[in-house]
Amino acid sequence: MTQHEFAREAFLDALLDDDPEKLYDRAPCGYLSTSPDGRIVKVNQTFLTWTGYERDELLRRSFVELLTPGGRLYHETHYAPMLRLQAAVRELALDVVRADGQRIPVLVNANLEVDDAGEPVVVRIALFDATERRGYERELLRARQQAEASERQARELAQTLQRTLLPPKEPAIPGLDVAATFQPAGDTLEIGGDFYDVFQVAEGDWVAIIGDVCGKGVEAAILTALIRDTLRAVVVGMHEPSKALSALNEVLLHHETDRFCTLVMVRMQHGPEGWTAAISSGGHPRPLLIGPDRNRDEVGGPGPLVGVLDAPEFRDERVALRAGDALVLFTDGVTESRDGAGFYGDARLRDVVGRPLESARSVVDAVFQDVVTYSGGPTRDDVAVVVLRVPEKS
Repeated sequence: MTQHEFAREAFLDALLDDDPEKLYDRAPCGYLSTSPDGRIVKVNQTFLTWTGYERDELLRRSFVELLTPGGRLYHETHYAPMLRLQAAVRELALDVVRADGQRIPVLVNANLEVDDAGEPVVVRIALFDATERRGYERELLRARQQAEASERQARELAQTLQRTLLPPKEPAIPGLDVAATFQPAGDTLEIGGDFYDVFQVAEGDWVAIIGDVCGKGVEAAILTALIRDTLRAVVVGMHEPSKALSALNEVLLHHETDRFCTLVMVRMQHGPEGWTAAISSGGHPRPLLIGPDRNRDEVGGPGPLVGVLDAPEFRDERVALRAGDALVLFTDGVTESRDGAGFYGDARLRDVVGRPLESARSVVDAVFQDVVTYSGGPTRDDVAVVVLRVPEKS
């Protein structure tokens, strides 16, 4: 009889006895209770049987310590943020490491309980054995194990993660011309923190974001994933970009990192009068508004860095876009590019985007090529540019 069959038989015996304590301890799934910071405070016998740990040993550890390195990444980018935002997690696939080093694939359900004041009290976790469901995941698991084998492979994993966070191509938006580019720094193998995203919320309602995470490497990639997923979740119920940035700030403050980010969010909405952009910035270079009779001015409510202050004030600015108008979003890898003596600068960027350019793609290409020319080759920092343009009427 296997350990899992033994646990099921023990549970059926407990049902006959109708003993609540035995029902908990002999349930056909693992039960854990943790404090809000993840420390295990209670565990049932089924989970101890599965994993081979002693009860006292587990009560000195946290839940995340029982996961594989890849599972820890997923815990930080998905499990923990979802639990904080929704107070519940459903059917997340993770691997638990047994006392003997072997892995058990599990499906995780968790609920965060709070007191009358809304403060977190305890996290209750149920884990279901998913061994028979994992045959199709073996190739992915093998790739993850190989990626964990060396620092070089870990970098490749991080670079793959960043590529998945960037849209594979610009979306086709009726009545709006969109183009973007991202070029990692040419003098380092480490992944940087620049990112962008363009996605639809509803019909005639789109969001564009561009940002820069502090630092480089795998941790920067993890935080980028967290930022992207958080913003995609919160904008559904928050129409003002400033409120979305405030929600993201709260998530970053509770994340186990001292890193922060800069960010610009643009919410593009199409109505009877055309396109309107609501723009908010968190410590990031503000977009430029270009087009006929435009002065290439910065637009967007300014605000502080995201993930630093407890109660930051982010502001929105609304701009009605006319035919031929465009918003140019960029990271500081553009204006802070160097030619060995000085920075590329805001004035040169305004000169480039002030040229007669007939499409979003022509604006993006002109900026990127001019930055590369100024730098004399590969840039020393990541460069990202996004352009949202209302086509001129034919």
